[in-house]
Amino acid sequence: MDDQQIARECLDRYFGFSDFRGCQWPVIQRTLQGQHSMLIMPTGGGKSLCFQIPALICAARQPDRKPLTMVLSPLIALMKDQVDGLRKRRIHATFINSSLTRAEREKRCAQLADGRFSLLYVTPERFRKPEFRELISRRHVVLLAVDEAHCISEWGHDFRPDYSRLGEIRELLGNPVTIALTATATPDVQADIIRQLNLQPEEIRTFHEGIDRPNLQLSVENVWDADEKQQAMERIIQPWLQQPAGCGIVYFTLIRTLEEFSERLQKSGLPHVCYHGDLERHVRRAVQDQFMLGDARLVLATNAFGMGVDRENIRFVVHADVPGSLESLYQEIGRAGRDGLPSECVLLYDERDLNTQMEFIRWSNPDAEFFQRAWHLLTHSTEQVRAFGIDWLRERLCDRNRHDRRIETVLSLLQRYGVIEDEHNLEQLELTGELPAPLADQELRAAQLLNDQKRLYSLVQYIHCDDRRQFLRTYFGVDPAHM
Repeated sequence: MDDQQIARECLDRYFGFSDFRGCQWPVIQRTLQGQHSMLIMPTGGGKSLCFQIPALICAARQPDRKPLTMVLSPLIALMKDQVDGLRKRRIHATFINSSLTRAEREKRCAQLADGRFSLLYVTPERFRKPEFRELISRRHVVLLAVDEAHCISEWGHDFRPDYSRLGEIRELLGNPVTIALTATATPDVQADIIRQLNLQPEEIRTFHEGIDRPNLQLSVENVWDADEKQQAMERIIQPWLQQPAGCGIVYFTLIRTLEEFSERLQKSGLPHVCYHGDLERHVRRAVQDQFMLGDARLVLATNAFGMGVDRENIRFVVHADVPGSLESLYQEIGRAGRDGLPSECVLLYDERDLNTQMEFIRWSNPDAEFFQRAWHLLTHSTEQVRAFGIDWLRERLCDRNRHDRRIETVLSLLQRYGVIEDEHNLEQLELTGELPAPLADQELRAAQLLNDQKRLYSLVQYIHCDDRRQFLRTYFGVDPAHM
């Protein structure tokens, strides 16, 4: 059999599909031929199959060498669900991350060293561990899949510093065939992904499936106060919930606003569940399970909700507040209508919500001087930080403004750069390096602030434009062939 027949047989045997769709086969074919690819495909379009099928074929072709496909993902919360799904299909996959106990990690590492798995999911941060790098050096890595590849770029909407080490990681793995996958990447971010992978543009082919989801109805409604916002929500939600299987998500920026509207909708007799980052982990998991199993048909959520939510029949996604960027908006509306049936995506636009996002942008982009002052306190007043925590830091750095969240940004970025272990546990604060150079570079800090401001401005342009689909195509650099 030729490669395409073998791939189709794998597709049918393991995943139950009779044929590939879109550009799946051309991407798989290129991968099997030892060539690099970047795949930009809407959420729910089947990106994972583009590395899972080659992983299965490589494992079957070289059983003596025990080839390994490594999947880099930033989303610990997703790994278990993805691996569980593969195991149900009798595919030898596993993950190694911080959610495992030490004993569980050691067991999986031993199994990995023995060649037990053909697919391994990890975060890029795992490569900070010398013992993991040594372990992986014993395996024959034939394919590197970089999921959520937009995280590579400092100019994307979810930059992860360890993703910027992917060139180094690829070299450590022996420069295997690489496939980068994402649902959202502007032309600048696409170019940055290629550069960060230490590849030349001519070495990698970009497959862009476009961003059009014809079954999604995109609209913006102007609202002027909380009462109008509630009326609009109910007008959108109620018809869908009257249908046998209608369900959906209402996204909020702030937890306090979510809670306010939860009370309002309860009084209106609209049953729902709530999901946000202040809930205990087991409560969040229970809410997600309720929604996924169909026990809850409406969830009010912050953007913390969505990772791992692949329910096919979500009929509506409402943004009750203005999100921070078109990338965020597009990712969140992408959870609707994965079954191909009509679904409604509505942004409720109150101009005053822009003030919240502008404040978030300021908090997310402290200047270099703020980073240096914070670093001075962390290094010279470590005992006080351990004893009195984040509020003590805020009093000294933010003029006692308890609403200022710049110090949270500092701690989060220091954790992402590997300088501190846990941004939430300052009682055991240990500094393991110097202040990362990008955080002390004022020109870079200013450029990133400006970039975030421009992305918010692009969202405002989208809100006011006549042809929103065309605006999205232009913004994400979609080739005219996809129009």
